[in-house]
Amino acid sequence: MTVKTPLPYPLDSLKTLELLRSLGEPVLLDSGQPDSLKRFGRFDILSAAPKLLVRYDETGLSIREGGLWRSQASDPFAYIETLLELLDHSDQQLPFTGGLIGHWSYDLGRVVEKLPTNAEADIDFPWMQVGLYLWAIVIDHQLKQSWLVSQPDCSKHLLKQLEKTLCNPLSKDPEDSESAFQLTSDWQSNMSREVYGEALDRIDQYIHAGDCYQINYSQRFSSQYTGDPWQGYKQLRKRAPTPFSAFIEYDKGTVLSFSPERFVEISEQGEVETRPIKGTRPRGATSTEDQALADELASAPKDRTENLMIVDLLRNDLSRACTPGSVKVPEIFAIESYPNVHHLVSSVTGKLASGQSPIRLLKSAFPGGSITGAPKVRAMEIIDELEPQRRSIYCGSIGYISATGRMDTSICIRTLICQQGQIHCWAGGGIVADSDTEDEYQETLNKVSNLLSALNKTTD
Repeated sequence: MTVKTPLPYPLDSLKTLELLRSLGEPVLLDSGQPDSLKRFGRFDILSAAPKLLVRYDETGLSIREGGLWRSQASDPFAYIETLLELLDHSDQQLPFTGGLIGHWSYDLGRVVEKLPTNAEADIDFPWMQVGLYLWAIVIDHQLKQSWLVSQPDCSKHLLKQLEKTLCNPLSKDPEDSESAFQLTSDWQSNMSREVYGEALDRIDQYIHAGDCYQINYSQRFSSQYTGDPWQGYKQLRKRAPTPFSAFIEYDKGTVLSFSPERFVEISEQGEVETRPIKGTRPRGATSTEDQALADELASAPKDRTENLMIVDLLRNDLSRACTPGSVKVPEIFAIESYPNVHHLVSSVTGKLASGQSPIRLLKSAFPGGSITGAPKVRAMEIIDELEPQRRSIYCGSIGYISATGRMDTSICIRTLICQQGQIHCWAGGGIVADSDTEDEYQETLNKVSNLLSALNKTTD
């Protein structure tokens, strides 16, 4: 049986993670509370020191256990499914009771589908990396409870070390240390405005030729930085509290994610939900202007069409692993508002079919249709042709898969990678037949302007 130890509430997840980082491979799945959407931001999940790490990239599958790496010929999805079979599945009262936490990059779609290799792979980052975590701190902001939960075979020495760590406050505030995060150069896009326009012209040709209905096209912004990415995460969290935020620290780099979008959730009863975002407007300068922009988005034919295309695609993706007839669309064209933008969001639900599993559903729907286009495979081929560099983690997924069968994952939008003094951030949008190039270009800026400006290089 899993062991649950109550902890104080409220428990500050940011200060708690600072206590855990020294254990190695720390992860924070951050609900953004108290400032993000409370409808979705209920749980914070923290852990570190996984029993093993599973990494997949172009060279294949690697597993680290006991400090040693070994290679194994295996499908990455199939392998991580075998790990969950080794855990205790009995306690379903908490969303995570031990299991897998990590990321699945957009590039992992190459395992699912055969794709071309036109775009440059210039970021050395795993296509997938997940840890098998045998313990976690779970903070429930709805019930106002905090727990330390652990699997039966979790190291007793580690648990004692953890209890000791949680009882010892930090000796100094890290923000006062020499590790303060700072950009040392201006943000630069990987394409000019002219190149962006040429790509959209080519997409328009593909659409009118019947190759596709919609393409999610993106640009990448890059800069140089010094300091600790964790301090950067805390800076950005103040500007962009979102219900699917995450901080993950690897030897290959650090992920700072402020996603507002759920990819796939599975409850303990096998209920499935995905919440695609398609349609964006900036926030207004006044309450009147702000409401007008939200109303315009809610009724805009172009955005509703774009959203509906992806809803249909995701209905098809979920149907591959859900009980026939169970896939529904209970919510469509809803407005969700964040500090910098309004989004048009829909919900697609289903019931996981007998014999299926969370990981099989994840694979069947990967990568998320809201960030590829339709039809999915042809859209991904066009993306690889027209985007100059591969997306890496952008438009992939971050989340957990618990031993109990519960799963919750995000779409990696509003996500940054810090690696060897370089930081990258992406923004894109769905391009359809009646897209306006200038509007689409501005939309990409609207989506990440609050993140980029929050980290902008200071001047002397």
